[in-house]
Amino acid sequence: MSSIWCIYTTMEDAVITLSLPRLALAFVPVFIALLILWRWSFGIGNALYALGRMLVQLMAIGYVLAWIFGADNGLLIALVLAIMMTASAWIAVGSVPGRRLQLLADSWIAIVTGGGLTLALITQLVLSVDPWYVPRYVVPLAGMAFANSMTAVSLAAERLFSELEHGVELAQARIKAYQAAMIPVINAMFAVGLVSLPGMMTGQILSGVSPLVAARYQIMVMCLIFAAAGISTAVFLALVMRRLAKER
Repeated sequence: MSSIWCIYTTMEDAVITLSLPRLALAFVPVFIALLILWRWSFGIGNALYALGRMLVQLMAIGYVLAWIFGADNGLLIALVLAIMMTASAWIAVGSVPGRRLQLLADSWIAIVTGGGLTLALITQLVLSVDPWYVPRYVVPLAGMAFANSMTAVSLAAERLFSELEHGVELAQARIKAYQAAMIPVINAMFAVGLVSLPGMMTGQILSGVSPLVAARYQIMVMCLIFAAAGISTAVFLALVMRRLAKER
């Protein structure tokens, strides 16, 4: 925390330019960790693949977001949001591969309802974004909303059918599934500010924003995440319960 405050007090609302040579220094401890991994295990293939994939993905998304942010096109942002929601819905039901296609529509409706409506409320009423599609607000917040909705739906789907396979009654299985889905979000709320300083808050502080203002934004984000996950999971389980009731 002291280092963050030091950076904040010396930046005077200016972002420190991170050159490629300085960025390369960040890989020094990475190579040390890789060396340890190599000495203590059978190989570093997976770690190198993950590292390389991380570099390619982040550099690629940097160029893509720069293009999207500069486009200033509402239709383009709507298309991006649609792709994000569809991808989230597909990934979410990957936890139940035998029923993936069957549950895809339920997953999509749940994520659109929970993540989409919560995103709309935050961007249009809380932040009053004008125009509605300002990319630097809408796209990052959409990513947070849909990602957490996706994770919650995925956990709920896996737990629901796992409980049913063990002979648990439908109503009880739904309760356990909802509770399991909300554990990561609730734990994150317990830990924020004590165990972890979230990425958005850290990024704002590093960019020169007052920690007090950054804290307000992080509170907004935590409300977004909790509501998106909770509503999406409830809608998904309701749709699945109705489907299962018809099958029985």
